[in-house]
Amino acid sequence: MNFIDERIERYAYDHTQGEGELLSRLAEETHQTLELPVMLTGRVEGRFLKLLAQILGARRILEIGTFSGYSALSMAEALPEDGVLVTCEIDPPAIEFARRYFARSPHGKKVVLREGPALETLRSLEGPFDMAFIDADKENYPLYYEAVLSLLRPGGLIVADNVLWSGRVLDPVDSHDKAINRFNRIVASDGRVESVMLTVRDGIYCIRKK
Repeated sequence: MNFIDERIERYAYDHTQGEGELLSRLAEETHQTLELPVMLTGRVEGRFLKLLAQILGARRILEIGTFSGYSALSMAEALPEDGVLVTCEIDPPAIEFARRYFARSPHGKKVVLREGPALETLRSLEGPFDMAFIDADKENYPLYYEAVLSLLRPGGLIVADNVLWSGRVLDPVDSHDKAINRFNRIVASDGRVESVMLTVRDGIYCIRKK
C-alpha cells in the first residue's frame, strides 16, 4: 500500500491530531496479533472519519467491515451519547478483538456489532443513516454501495476505503483489482450522488447522496 512517498505519509501522520491512548494500544495490538494488520485504518484516516462525522452532525453511522474496531471507535467519538454506530463483521478473531476494545472505550456503548455476512445484515436494517463507511471485501463493493445508498438520508455521506488499491486500479489484473475499478466507475457515473476521490492512504472515495 506504500505507493505514496513514505516521508509525506509520515509528515501527514505527525501533523494529525493524536488518537488517544486506547486507540494507540488497539493499533499496536492489531499489528502484534491479527492477520493482515495493513487493514487497520490508522490515525490519519481515523481522525478524518471522525471529523467528517462531526461536520455532518451524525447520529447514526453504518460501517461495513469492523476489523479490529479502530475505525468504529474513531467515528463513535463524534456521536452524541444517544448516537448509534452499526458495524458489520464476519471474521471471528476480529470480532473477539473488537469487542474487547469496545468494552474498554467510553464510546463502545454506542457501537452495535452485527456478526455475519454484511449483505444479510444490511437487508435487516432500517434507515436513515447519516454516514456510512465501506471497508470490507472488495468484490462486493458495488453491492454494498447500492444497499448502503438506499439506507442513507439525503445529504448523507458514504466513505469507501481502498479505492486506489495500491495503484493497481491503473492496470487491473485480478478479480479484486477489477471489482474496485468497476465500483469506481459506478460511483463516478452515478447521477444520484456527488463524489470526490482523495489520495489519502490507499484512496478514499467521499460520496454525498443528493
